Amino acid sequence: MARFFFNVIPALIFSVWALAGGVPGWGAEAAAEPDRSGGENPVETRRREAARIASSLDDRLLAAQVMMSGVDGKGTLDEDMKTLFAECPPGGIMFFRYNLDTEPRETKAFLREWAAFVAVTGAGGRGVPPFMAVDHEGGDVHRFGPGITRLPAAGSYWELAEARGWDEALASLEDAAFRSAMEIRDLGITLNFAPLAETLTNENRPFLEGRSYGPDPRFVEKAAGAFIRGMGRAGIGAVAKHFPGSTGADPHVSASALAGDRETLAVMVRPFTALIAAGMVPAVMVSHNRVPAWDAENNASLSAAVMETWLRGELGFTGIIIADDFSMAAAAASGLTAEAAAIKSLAAGADMVMAWPGNIRRMYQAILAAVQRGDLPRERLREAAERILFEKIRLGIIDGE
Repeated sequence: MARFFFNVIPALIFSVWALAGGVPGWGAEAAAEPDRSGGENPVETRRREAARIASSLDDRLLAAQVMMSGVDGKGTLDEDMKTLFAECPPGGIMFFRYNLDTEPRETKAFLREWAAFVAVTGAGGRGVPPFMAVDHEGGDVHRFGPGITRLPAAGSYWELAEARGWDEALASLEDAAFRSAMEIRDLGITLNFAPLAETLTNENRPFLEGRSYGPDPRFVEKAAGAFIRGMGRAGIGAVAKHFPGSTGADPHVSASALAGDRETLAVMVRPFTALIAAGMVPAVMVSHNRVPAWDAENNASLSAAVMETWLRGELGFTGIIIADDFSMAAAAASGLTAEAAAIKSLAAGADMVMAWPGNIRRMYQAILAAVQRGDLPRERLREAAERILFEKIRLGIIDGE
């Protein structure tokens, strides 16, 4: 009976909510949707409110808002982490298996306590909680303990598409994403570092393999879109990754570069291009791969040419840009510390950077010092925070929405 109430009742509630429209302002049509009250476009209303909240935050809170942090422990709040987060309340918390390997009820209480502890107060006394984030792609990328359904691997949907047709595969994918999202949203998760929107090639196969939706870029686009819709219907923002693409090298252990001229790379990023044009992508994760066709010196995660000129300028992306983990070997190959890389990434156009318990304080203090020196313009920090706050408003994470 307890399992019935935990699994079925939340599902029914979310199903009714989804049929009523789910998260407000979802998809490309949201930009053109008029406010039913006769007022202005609801997207612009949310952007103005995000700007108002951002303008009410001091440098200390702005610097914290652009950080996505890991956390130690599970079940109960770690006292050392509480001390860190009291000083630096991050804009997002990333959870892993070692945080979530408990029964759903205990996990839910754990996430709720962290969200409440880290929330800050913005304009008008509105609470601003952190994103509660996880990698939940499916297959081997599953962070949860008992009681939470494991999604099928992305590659299995290409197999299904070949066997039963695209329509059946895409419908199955969106349904699975929605049902899974209902489970993890009930726990308190609000941001998912998925889907992987990279087409499988002979070059990237050693690294991506079953994590990609397959070798057909059109199917990858459709599948990633189905995943994003399923997550969005249950109130979870999705992060498309890893822009602009991967090689066969694992960035956790080695650096690599994407070959080809700009025309070749434009073909590579077609799934991202289509999803962005459709207005479907709340956030994009940028990789640490070098992209010589765009920037001969810097990794993508450090490159204004990649993030501002290409991703924002040419492709028209207006959402959150998140840099991949600077503790990876591919990032370290730049010769910069994680703190220096985070500052350079933010200055070049990233909106969120990752920090882990061992370097949260150093990264936070480094960002503040960079703002004070002028190396990281305060306007750039405020712009990044606005994008983060906009998405929190749209997803209903911030009070009053």
